[in-house]
Amino acid sequence: MIRVSNLSFSYTKNPFLENINFEVSKGEIFGFLGPSGAGKSTLQKVLTGLISNYEGSAIVNGVESNKHNNGFYENIGVDFEFPSLYEKLTAKQNLKYFGSLYSNKLRDSDTLLKMVHLENDGDKKIAEYSKGMKSRLNFIKALLHNPDILFLDEPTSGLDPSNSKDMKNIILDEKRKGKTIILTTHNMQDATEICDRVAFIVDGKIKALDTPHNLIMSKGASKIKYTYRDDKEKLAECFLGKTSDDPLLLSLIKNNKILSIHSSEPTLNDIFMEVTGRVLQ
Repeated sequence: MIRVSNLSFSYTKNPFLENINFEVSKGEIFGFLGPSGAGKSTLQKVLTGLISNYEGSAIVNGVESNKHNNGFYENIGVDFEFPSLYEKLTAKQNLKYFGSLYSNKLRDSDTLLKMVHLENDGDKKIAEYSKGMKSRLNFIKALLHNPDILFLDEPTSGLDPSNSKDMKNIILDEKRKGKTIILTTHNMQDATEICDRVAFIVDGKIKALDTPHNLIMSKGASKIKYTYRDDKEKLAECFLGKTSDDPLLLSLIKNNKILSIHSSEPTLNDIFMEVTGRVLQ
């Protein structure tokens, strides 16, 4: 559905995106992960036709992004991090207006509002909406014309844990319907839970690209942490695959002196730090 080859772009004389290469298959959730200013949103703008003066190739649904016509937007839905809604109109009026811009058969507005728990606020003006309500409405606006590809920019930003969980479930439901989804985020937990593959992007370059599981297993190793008493309680650790080489652990097990033992593996955030040397903010 998406094929990007040797993509580069610059706002100034200095490169901002450099030699970006990746492909996204139909029905895949592909995540771009990186700190603010890394180039995630700029790349999304290239793919959605908002930036055209790039070098290289960015083919979306069979169309070179900078050569698209208006029909290009019939097949993509975009949820920007900052909602684009008319404050003086109600939620239903916003959906009716934006739906009128498309020739596709529209999804039912009432069903979409119920999906994000706004069924009782459809006749309320957007000026009266909270940040989280605007975010949820902006999300279903991207679904309204039933596009093949969704571009989601920080879709859970500003949502409480309950609505964030619901949002991720909706995204997974859209995937099951065959949608291809590009997710840009700095939330590693979201990416781990819902992305099929992720790309680490820092300073306009892709530093790593794989499934979350493969990145974790290839770059990190599971560890065992255990506590024991020796005058006072102490903590030690070893790699899960090296337990038989830890004489202290073996001795403690033999003498039943372990107080607690826990296994753990690195998080995607740990791997991001290891690969890129950067901390997400």
